[in-house]
Amino acid sequence: MLHLNYKSLPPDFLTKALHWANGFSHFAYHTSNQIPYPHDGFQHVLAIGAREIIRHEVAFFQKLKELSHQHWAFGTLGYDLKNQIDTLSSSGIDDLDFPSAEFFIPEHLIFFQKNGICIQSKDPKLHEKIIASAFQESTSQFTPPFAHTHKKTYVESVNALKEHIVAGDCYEINFCQAFSGNISSFNPVSSFLQLNEQSPNPFSCLQKLGHHYILSASPERFLKRVGNTLVSQPIKGTRPRGKSNEEDATLTHELRHDEKELAEHIMIVDLVRNDLARSAVPGTVKVEELFGIYTFPQVHQMISTIAAQLRKEVHFIDAIAQAFPMGSMTGAPKFRVMQLIDAYEPTKRGAFSGAAGYLQPNGDFDFNVLIRSLFVNTKQNTYGFQVGSAITFDAQAEKEYDECLWKAKALFNLLGYPNPLLLPNPILE
Repeated sequence: MLHLNYKSLPPDFLTKALHWANGFSHFAYHTSNQIPYPHDGFQHVLAIGAREIIRHEVAFFQKLKELSHQHWAFGTLGYDLKNQIDTLSSSGIDDLDFPSAEFFIPEHLIFFQKNGICIQSKDPKLHEKIIASAFQESTSQFTPPFAHTHKKTYVESVNALKEHIVAGDCYEINFCQAFSGNISSFNPVSSFLQLNEQSPNPFSCLQKLGHHYILSASPERFLKRVGNTLVSQPIKGTRPRGKSNEEDATLTHELRHDEKELAEHIMIVDLVRNDLARSAVPGTVKVEELFGIYTFPQVHQMISTIAAQLRKEVHFIDAIAQAFPMGSMTGAPKFRVMQLIDAYEPTKRGAFSGAAGYLQPNGDFDFNVLIRSLFVNTKQNTYGFQVGSAITFDAQAEKEYDECLWKAKALFNLLGYPNPLLLPNPILE
């Protein structure tokens, strides 16, 4: 392990390292953006190159269990892995052709710490190669995002889902809409750094898995393990940022005391408690914080923290599988709402609402929820993103639609179309 003080490195070392990493088939960069957060955010780490690749196949979670955990592994669990966990299917349009899951064991690791970096690599001159490397400050060019769901259809779908709630099929469902387009040029590093500057979050990441890229500004943790402790932090409840501190205070107070938001939130907290209980020592599932209000650059969010102690006989990969996918992105009851999601959402979710993160050699891990994220396929020159909200009996379709646009604000800005209502697209009428 090589330790270097920041004083010995150029100020643009991180940017150089990201561009250098992009020359490999696989890399993953994770950061908390130094945002204080319960149980901390992501480690600040860059993984470069692939010594071994574990791609989606039958029984993917079993494959992860067989992986030698003497190494770090980085990657993504796509939403459609649900089909391996339950008797479910996915039938929607897929513009991006992302693998359902993919992990890699890196050749090089760079840990960014308080006073400097630590490099784990067989190449003793890795930092010198990075410092000597050059990169282009080119920009990405995106065509206008195409919405896959007409606003009228969105309203009709929300009302139909409310009928399912009346009929007792479900209590709450996270209903999402998808946007996609083409790229004429793409600089993943500059685009990610732009997104991260606009919307820094505690679970941000940039991953390259072959010709698939994920640029994520996620504020949400799916699941973390430290020792025997499991932690999940579902988000449910949103307000836009105000134009002043006074307006922000009004909006956060409104969010914290909105009976509809509180009811939605508690349903998901109960669902997550149940998911963790499947792997936990009986009696150890605890809600450490309920209805916490957290402010991010684009929105205010309601977040709770649930912790549990992992049973000794449960493999930590099974703990991930038994909680996947995140309850905040499905609903309650989980199995039925995943059936309804496939019936009402016209596109496959793919990597969206899955999880990106890392496994450590000792079996600890940390995964975000892949929301507020841009997905790019450079082989097809396509991009896409999705955004959703919780539908309950009290939901108003117009407001839910507007909430989706708030959440996607940073992504629309990144694409160069800051006001989606002005897009030349009748689907947004």
